Amino acid sequence: MMGKKTVAGLAYIEVIAAGILWGCMGLFVRNLNTLGLATMGIVAIRCFITCILVLLYLAIFKRELLKIKLKDIWCFLGTGFCSVLFFNFCYFKSMTLTSLSIAAILLYTSPAFIMVMSFFLFKEKFNRFKVAALVMTFVGCIFVSGLMNTLVNGGNLTLSPAALLLGLGAGFGYALYSIFGRYALERGYHSLTITFYTFLFASVGSLFFTDLPQLASVFTGSIKGCLLCVGIAVFGTLIPYITYTAGLNGMDNGRASVVVSIEPAVATVVSFFVYHENPGIWGLIGIVLVLGAVVLVNMSAAGKRKK
Repeated sequence: MMGKKTVAGLAYIEVIAAGILWGCMGLFVRNLNTLGLATMGIVAIRCFITCILVLLYLAIFKRELLKIKLKDIWCFLGTGFCSVLFFNFCYFKSMTLTSLSIAAILLYTSPAFIMVMSFFLFKEKFNRFKVAALVMTFVGCIFVSGLMNTLVNGGNLTLSPAALLLGLGAGFGYALYSIFGRYALERGYHSLTITFYTFLFASVGSLFFTDLPQLASVFTGSIKGCLLCVGIAVFGTLIPYITYTAGLNGMDNGRASVVVSIEPAVATVVSFFVYHENPGIWGLIGIVLVLGAVVLVNMSAAGKRKK
Protein backbone atom coordinates (compact mmCIF):
# COMPACT_ATOMS: atom_id res chain seq x y z
CA MET A 1 0.00 0.00 0.00
CA MET A 2 2.79 2.40 0.89
CA GLY A 3 4.46 1.58 -2.41
CA LYS A 4 1.37 2.62 -4.36
CA LYS A 5 1.10 5.85 -2.37
CA THR A 6 4.75 6.61 -3.07
CA VAL A 7 4.28 6.04 -6.81
CA ALA A 8 1.15 8.20 -6.84
CA GLY A 9 2.90 10.94 -4.87
CA LEU A 10 5.86 10.90 -7.25
CA ALA A 11 3.48 11.04 -10.21
CA TYR A 12 1.91 14.23 -8.86
CA ILE A 13 5.35 15.79 -8.41
CA GLU A 14 6.34 14.85 -11.97
CA VAL A 15 3.18 16.28 -13.53
CA ILE A 16 3.36 19.44 -11.41
CA ALA A 17 7.01 19.87 -12.48
CA ALA A 18 5.92 19.70 -16.12
CA GLY A 19 3.24 22.33 -15.53
CA ILE A 20 5.71 24.64 -13.79
CA LEU A 21 8.25 24.37 -16.62
CA TRP A 22 5.61 25.02 -19.27
CA GLY A 23 4.33 27.95 -17.22
CA CYS A 24 7.82 29.51 -17.25
CA MET A 25 8.27 29.16 -21.01
CA GLY A 26 7.25 32.78 -21.55
CA LEU A 27 10.57 33.85 -19.99
CA PHE A 28 12.44 32.20 -22.86
CA VAL A 29 10.07 33.58 -25.48
CA ARG A 30 10.24 37.16 -24.23
CA ASN A 31 14.05 37.08 -23.92
CA LEU A 32 14.58 35.55 -27.36
CA ASN A 33 12.22 38.13 -28.81
CA THR A 34 14.28 40.87 -27.15
CA LEU A 35 17.42 39.46 -28.80
CA GLY A 36 15.74 39.92 -32.17
CA LEU A 37 14.46 36.42 -32.89
CA ALA A 38 11.04 36.53 -34.53
CA THR A 39 8.18 34.32 -33.36
CA MET A 40 8.61 31.74 -36.12
CA GLY A 41 12.33 31.55 -35.40
CA ILE A 42 11.54 30.68 -31.77
CA VAL A 43 9.12 27.98 -32.95
CA ALA A 44 11.74 26.61 -35.37
CA ILE A 45 14.57 26.40 -32.83
CA ARG A 46 12.30 24.67 -30.31
CA CYS A 47 11.19 22.12 -32.91
CA PHE A 48 14.68 21.54 -34.38
CA ILE A 49 16.45 20.87 -31.09
CA THR A 50 13.63 18.74 -29.68
CA CYS A 51 13.52 16.69 -32.89
CA ILE A 52 17.29 16.08 -32.79
CA LEU A 53 17.30 15.07 -29.12
CA VAL A 54 14.39 12.62 -29.54
CA LEU A 55 16.00 11.21 -32.70
CA LEU A 56 19.28 10.56 -30.86
CA TYR A 57 17.46 8.75 -28.07
CA LEU A 58 15.41 6.59 -30.44
CA ALA A 59 18.40 5.82 -32.69
CA ILE A 60 20.38 4.57 -29.69
CA PHE A 61 17.76 2.86 -27.52
CA LYS A 62 14.48 2.40 -29.45
CA ARG A 63 15.33 2.22 -33.14
CA GLU A 64 12.23 0.14 -33.91
CA LEU A 65 10.03 3.10 -32.95
CA LEU A 66 11.29 5.06 -35.96
CA LYS A 67 9.28 2.87 -38.35
CA ILE A 68 5.98 4.22 -39.71
CA LYS A 69 3.72 3.27 -42.61
CA LEU A 70 3.49 5.67 -45.55
CA LYS A 71 -0.32 5.45 -45.50
CA ASP A 72 -0.32 6.82 -41.92
CA ILE A 73 1.89 9.81 -42.63
CA TRP A 74 -1.13 12.15 -42.66
CA CYS A 75 -1.48 11.64 -38.89
CA PHE A 76 1.97 13.10 -38.30
CA LEU A 77 1.47 15.85 -40.84
CA GLY A 78 -1.57 16.76 -38.75
CA THR A 79 0.24 16.74 -35.41
CA GLY A 80 3.29 18.49 -36.89
CA PHE A 81 1.99 21.06 -39.39
CA CYS A 82 -1.60 21.63 -38.32
CA SER A 83 -1.03 21.41 -34.57
CA VAL A 84 2.48 22.02 -33.22
CA LEU A 85 3.62 24.49 -35.89
CA PHE A 86 0.36 26.45 -35.85
CA PHE A 87 -0.28 26.47 -32.11
CA ASN A 88 3.32 27.33 -31.19
CA PHE A 89 3.29 30.30 -33.55
CA CYS A 90 -0.05 31.55 -32.17
CA TYR A 91 0.98 30.93 -28.55
CA PHE A 92 4.40 32.58 -28.76
CA LYS A 93 3.05 35.51 -30.77
CA SER A 94 0.25 36.07 -28.26
CA MET A 95 2.90 36.24 -25.51
CA THR A 96 4.31 39.33 -27.21
CA LEU A 97 0.89 41.00 -27.54
CA THR A 98 -0.64 40.33 -24.13
CA SER A 99 0.33 39.15 -20.64
CA LEU A 100 1.78 35.69 -20.14
CA SER A 101 -1.16 34.71 -17.92
CA ILE A 102 -3.79 35.60 -20.53
CA ALA A 103 -1.82 33.87 -23.31
CA ALA A 104 -1.61 30.72 -21.17
CA ILE A 105 -5.27 30.71 -20.20
CA LEU A 106 -6.42 31.16 -23.80
CA LEU A 107 -4.28 28.12 -24.68
CA TYR A 108 -6.35 26.20 -22.13
CA THR A 109 -9.51 26.71 -24.20
CA SER A 110 -8.26 23.61 -26.05
CA PRO A 111 -10.53 21.16 -24.13
CA ALA A 112 -13.57 23.06 -25.41
CA PHE A 113 -12.34 22.73 -29.00
CA ILE A 114 -11.58 19.03 -28.43
CA MET A 115 -15.13 18.43 -27.18
CA VAL A 116 -16.71 20.06 -30.20
CA MET A 117 -14.44 18.31 -32.73
CA SER A 118 -14.80 14.94 -30.97
CA PHE A 119 -18.60 15.29 -31.20
CA PHE A 120 -18.40 15.46 -35.00
CA LEU A 121 -15.37 13.21 -35.62
CA PHE A 122 -15.71 10.50 -32.97
CA LYS A 123 -19.43 10.81 -32.15
CA GLU A 124 -18.69 11.56 -28.49
CA LYS A 125 -21.88 12.75 -26.82
CA PHE A 126 -22.31 15.91 -24.80
CA ASN A 127 -23.38 15.72 -21.17
CA ARG A 128 -24.08 18.29 -18.47
CA PHE A 129 -20.39 18.55 -17.53
CA LYS A 130 -19.34 19.25 -21.11
CA VAL A 131 -22.09 21.81 -21.68
CA ALA A 132 -21.20 23.59 -18.43
CA ALA A 133 -17.51 23.52 -19.41
CA LEU A 134 -18.25 25.11 -22.79
CA VAL A 135 -20.29 27.87 -21.17
CA MET A 136 -17.60 28.50 -18.54
CA THR A 137 -14.89 28.63 -21.22
CA PHE A 138 -16.89 31.12 -23.30
CA VAL A 139 -17.66 33.35 -20.32
CA GLY A 140 -14.09 33.03 -19.05
CA CYS A 141 -12.74 34.26 -22.40
CA ILE A 142 -15.08 37.25 -22.25
CA PHE A 143 -13.77 38.11 -18.78
CA VAL A 144 -10.13 37.60 -19.79
CA SER A 145 -10.59 39.82 -22.86
CA GLY A 146 -11.54 42.73 -20.57
CA LEU A 147 -15.02 43.11 -22.08
CA MET A 148 -16.72 42.93 -18.67
CA ASN A 149 -14.32 45.49 -17.27
CA THR A 150 -15.13 47.77 -20.22
CA LEU A 151 -18.88 47.38 -19.76
CA VAL A 152 -18.69 48.00 -16.01
CA ASN A 153 -15.97 50.63 -15.75
CA GLY A 154 -15.76 51.97 -19.30
CA GLY A 155 -12.56 52.43 -21.27
CA ASN A 156 -10.85 50.26 -23.86
CA LEU A 157 -10.51 46.49 -24.00
CA THR A 158 -7.47 45.16 -22.16
CA LEU A 159 -6.97 42.52 -24.86
CA SER A 160 -6.63 43.42 -28.54
CA PRO A 161 -8.65 41.45 -31.14
CA ALA A 162 -5.36 40.17 -32.61
CA ALA A 163 -4.15 38.87 -29.24
CA LEU A 164 -7.54 37.23 -28.57
CA LEU A 165 -7.62 35.51 -31.97
CA LEU A 166 -4.02 34.32 -31.60
CA GLY A 167 -4.74 32.99 -28.12
CA LEU A 168 -7.83 31.12 -29.33
CA GLY A 169 -5.83 29.93 -32.35
CA ALA A 170 -3.27 28.47 -29.94
CA GLY A 171 -6.06 26.64 -28.11
CA PHE A 172 -7.49 25.32 -31.38
CA GLY A 173 -4.08 24.21 -32.67
CA TYR A 174 -3.28 22.54 -29.36
CA ALA A 175 -6.58 20.67 -29.55
CA LEU A 176 -5.70 19.35 -33.01
CA TYR A 177 -2.79 17.44 -31.46
CA SER A 178 -5.25 15.35 -29.44
CA ILE A 179 -7.36 14.71 -32.53
CA PHE A 180 -4.57 13.67 -34.91
CA GLY A 181 -2.66 12.03 -32.04
CA ARG A 182 -5.66 9.86 -31.28
CA TYR A 183 -5.77 8.67 -34.88
CA ALA A 184 -2.04 7.79 -34.64
CA LEU A 185 -2.47 5.95 -31.34
CA GLU A 186 -5.38 3.95 -32.77
CA ARG A 187 -3.00 2.80 -35.50
CA GLY A 188 -0.67 1.38 -32.83
CA TYR A 189 2.08 4.02 -32.76
CA HIS A 190 4.10 4.66 -29.60
CA SER A 191 3.96 8.12 -28.02
CA LEU A 192 7.69 8.64 -28.73
CA THR A 193 7.14 7.81 -32.39
CA ILE A 194 4.36 10.38 -32.54
CA THR A 195 6.55 12.93 -30.74
CA PHE A 196 9.51 12.48 -33.09
CA TYR A 197 7.58 12.69 -36.35
CA THR A 198 5.46 15.53 -35.00
CA PHE A 199 8.53 17.67 -34.35
CA LEU A 200 10.21 16.45 -37.55
CA PHE A 201 7.37 17.71 -39.74
CA ALA A 202 6.98 20.83 -37.63
CA SER A 203 10.69 21.53 -38.14
CA VAL A 204 10.43 21.05 -41.90
CA GLY A 205 7.34 23.25 -42.03
CA SER A 206 9.00 26.02 -40.03
CA LEU A 207 11.77 26.30 -42.66
CA PHE A 208 9.32 27.95 -45.05
CA PHE A 209 8.49 30.71 -42.56
CA THR A 210 11.77 31.27 -40.70
CA ASP A 211 14.53 33.79 -41.35
CA LEU A 212 17.37 31.28 -41.04
CA PRO A 213 20.22 33.87 -41.08
CA GLN A 214 18.47 35.70 -38.23
CA LEU A 215 18.04 32.45 -36.29
CA ALA A 216 21.70 31.52 -36.81
CA SER A 217 22.76 35.00 -35.74
CA VAL A 218 20.89 34.78 -32.43
CA PHE A 219 21.99 31.18 -31.79
CA THR A 220 25.69 31.85 -32.43
CA GLY A 221 25.85 35.56 -31.65
CA SER A 222 26.17 35.25 -27.89
CA ILE A 223 26.28 32.70 -25.09
CA LYS A 224 22.97 34.08 -23.79
CA GLY A 225 21.27 33.54 -27.15
CA CYS A 226 22.62 30.00 -27.45
CA LEU A 227 21.56 29.10 -23.90
CA LEU A 228 18.08 30.53 -24.42
CA CYS A 229 17.63 28.55 -27.65
CA VAL A 230 18.74 25.32 -26.02
CA GLY A 231 16.80 26.16 -22.86
CA ILE A 232 13.41 26.56 -24.55
CA ALA A 233 13.85 23.14 -26.18
CA VAL A 234 15.21 21.32 -23.13
CA PHE A 235 13.26 23.02 -20.31
CA GLY A 236 10.23 24.09 -22.33
CA THR A 237 9.72 20.84 -24.23
CA LEU A 238 11.92 17.81 -23.56
CA ILE A 239 12.07 17.70 -19.74
CA PRO A 240 8.39 18.59 -19.15
CA TYR A 241 7.37 16.03 -21.76
CA ILE A 242 9.46 13.34 -20.05
CA THR A 243 8.20 14.19 -16.54
CA TYR A 244 4.59 14.47 -17.71
CA THR A 245 4.77 11.13 -19.50
CA ALA A 246 6.42 9.53 -16.46
CA GLY A 247 3.67 10.95 -14.27
CA LEU A 248 1.05 9.18 -16.36
CA ASN A 249 2.37 5.88 -15.00
CA GLY A 250 0.97 6.82 -11.60
CA MET A 251 -2.31 8.51 -12.54
CA ASP A 252 -4.86 8.54 -15.35
CA ASN A 253 -4.85 11.06 -18.21
CA GLY A 254 -7.82 13.01 -16.92
CA ARG A 255 -6.37 13.63 -13.47
CA ALA A 256 -2.97 14.49 -14.95
CA SER A 257 -4.50 17.09 -17.28
CA VAL A 258 -6.17 18.76 -14.29
CA VAL A 259 -2.96 18.75 -12.24
CA VAL A 260 -0.89 20.14 -15.13
CA SER A 261 -3.32 23.06 -15.43
CA ILE A 262 -1.08 24.66 -12.82
CA GLU A 263 0.66 26.01 -15.95
CA PRO A 264 -1.47 29.18 -16.35
CA ALA A 265 -1.26 29.79 -12.60
CA VAL A 266 2.54 29.72 -12.83
CA ALA A 267 2.40 31.93 -15.92
CA THR A 268 0.26 34.40 -13.94
CA VAL A 269 2.83 34.51 -11.13
CA VAL A 270 5.71 35.00 -13.60
CA SER A 271 3.69 37.61 -15.46
CA PHE A 272 2.98 39.57 -12.27
CA PHE A 273 6.33 39.39 -10.48
CA VAL A 274 8.71 39.50 -13.47
CA TYR A 275 6.84 41.72 -15.91
CA HIS A 276 4.42 43.47 -13.49
CA GLU A 277 1.40 42.46 -15.57
CA ASN A 278 -1.81 42.49 -13.55
CA PRO A 279 -4.81 40.67 -15.09
CA GLY A 280 -7.23 42.54 -12.80
CA ILE A 281 -10.19 41.13 -10.91
CA TRP A 282 -12.21 40.31 -14.05
CA GLY A 283 -9.19 38.65 -15.64
CA LEU A 284 -8.64 36.52 -12.54
CA ILE A 285 -12.31 35.47 -12.58
CA GLY A 286 -11.88 34.50 -16.23
CA ILE A 287 -8.80 32.43 -15.41
CA VAL A 288 -10.71 30.60 -12.65
CA LEU A 289 -13.64 29.92 -15.01
CA VAL A 290 -11.46 28.44 -17.77
CA LEU A 291 -9.52 26.28 -15.28
CA GLY A 292 -12.85 25.20 -13.76
CA ALA A 293 -13.97 24.17 -17.24
CA VAL A 294 -10.86 21.98 -17.58
CA VAL A 295 -11.77 20.25 -14.30
CA LEU A 296 -15.38 19.70 -15.47
CA VAL A 297 -14.23 18.17 -18.75
CA ASN A 298 -12.13 15.66 -16.87
CA MET A 299 -14.92 14.95 -14.37
CA SER A 300 -16.98 14.01 -17.42
CA ALA A 301 -14.19 11.77 -18.69
CA ALA A 302 -13.80 10.14 -15.26
CA GLY A 303 -17.53 9.45 -15.10
CA LYS A 304 -17.43 7.84 -18.54
CA ARG A 305 -14.55 5.55 -17.52
CA LYS A 306 -16.42 4.38 -14.41
CA LYS A 307 -19.42 3.36 -16.51
